[in-house]
Amino acid sequence: MRKRTYLALSAATAVLAGAGATAYATTADTAASGPAHPLAGMRILISNDDSMQAAKASNSDGLGLYELRRAMCAAGADVVVMAPWQVQSGKGTAVTNGGVVTAQRRTALPAGYENDCGRAPSGGAVYGVCLSAGPCAKDSPSATPADTVKLALRGGLRAKAGWTEAPDLVLTGINSGPNVAASVNDSGTVGAAVAAIDQGVPALAFSSSGDESNLNFPVVNYRAHAEFGARLVAGLKQRGLLTPKFALKVDYPDVSAGAKAKAPVWTRVGDGAVVYHAFEQRGDGDSFDIALGLCPLDGSGEGECAEGRKDADSTWLLDKGHVTIAPVTWDRTYGTPVDARRELNRIEHFVQHEAPRP
Repeated sequence: MRKRTYLALSAATAVLAGAGATAYATTADTAASGPAHPLAGMRILISNDDSMQAAKASNSDGLGLYELRRAMCAAGADVVVMAPWQVQSGKGTAVTNGGVVTAQRRTALPAGYENDCGRAPSGGAVYGVCLSAGPCAKDSPSATPADTVKLALRGGLRAKAGWTEAPDLVLTGINSGPNVAASVNDSGTVGAAVAAIDQGVPALAFSSSGDESNLNFPVVNYRAHAEFGARLVAGLKQRGLLTPKFALKVDYPDVSAGAKAKAPVWTRVGDGAVVYHAFEQRGDGDSFDIALGLCPLDGSGEGECAEGRKDADSTWLLDKGHVTIAPVTWDRTYGTPVDARRELNRIEHFVQHEAPRP
């Protein structure tokens, strides 16, 4: 019998939405760790699948995006955000095939994040993208994560930020919850990064674990991940390892209870599941309730919950507490030869031996 558990949709959504570091500009270790602004001159687009609202007490609707924005601006980057208007978790690489989109600038940013990008040429402008021919309203339907990246790269950044060339890098996240194992295929955070490499722009997708309840996403997790992310991007940039051949998926463990994240590990996407969709028929009728199932997190799952890869992202992240990094590509052709083996090997070596430690 498969060992798995059905969760209430509201609880499990937080898990599915997805299942330590030194700040450059905020700690005394700056001088020892390198230049104060290692990302100076870089133009970075940030998107996510959690929206740009950051209004929920659980921090599940975009707060991680503002922590990522803060860290990148502190490292010297010029940052523009174009993100979904509403939460779009689980949208994968979905796109909208018609209608009108509006990229509306947010003027009142979440408290504490107003001045993070004051010195950036673009001011860290934040845009929410809705499906509307006029201003985005509270209940306006949202563009998908992939929509926002495609819009930005195909004219949105030119119109709104005056960027006449593509950004140097696209970052997605920080997602509220890890994106590991089978959930990676559903992840809008990863889908938005794939949309970037589709257009020839390097991309990284960031996702952070929640607390022990899997319902709340503490700021400390986002901040540790964001500051680690800034150092990771700086290291990749310094070595010329930012490539559009594949995206990097970076997941961060829960550090909210005081445990420190362990060293980055180069992993593969797991072949099991951590969470999955379940469908419960209502009586004998035609309707089914959508629920989410949670597999055992101790590795004892069977069937679709079983994990068969020793280097699985879920194992190293959830069971062992490491930062996990995995390469993700757009190419769904089975058996396609790796056409960037040299870059892949160099980045794997960097992650295992030279990447910053939390």
